[in-house]
Amino acid sequence: MSTSGDGAYHHGDLRRSLIAAAQALLRTGGIEAVTLREAARQAGVSHNAPYRHFPSREALLAAVAAEGFRILHRAQADAAEGAAPADRLKAFGRAYLRFAAEDRASFRLMFGGALDPADHPELAAVAKRTYGALESVAGDDATPGTGFVGRDALRAWALVHGLAHLVADRQIDAAEAEACLS
Repeated sequence: MSTSGDGAYHHGDLRRSLIAAAQALLRTGGIEAVTLREAARQAGVSHNAPYRHFPSREALLAAVAAEGFRILHRAQADAAEGAAPADRLKAFGRAYLRFAAEDRASFRLMFGGALDPADHPELAAVAKRTYGALESVAGDDATPGTGFVGRDALRAWALVHGLAHLVADRQIDAAEAEACLS
């Protein structure tokens, strides 16, 4: 079942190939463009092949959303790693805004309500891990003795998430949103 060509399936990574194909479909045509059949066609496999890994279109979309959370998590971790302790939370926020600006379609899939993480354990786990990293950084940046790390993280997320939606919807540009974090 191996095919050749850029982006085509190669033995051993069908799941990854289908997710990559679905990501490309999402970015070019929105959530409506993502189907198991079209992802299979893009990956160069039979239209039945995706069912080995994804029982439904929603399961494929959940895997794409989970990959989006992994990308966001890595971007935030990379941004925080190079930042001074006092600037880590802002670095997290800037990475979040860049993600929303650079991959609007994935951002909308991840946060648009089309998927219920409770129905997709992998998605729920990776989303929780991403938020947990924010809580950790917010805890580092929290006022000592307040005991409100969870609230601080939620406030930070609410601010950045609102700005990110404005960026993703092209209501403001990323630079304008980032200026709000200073």
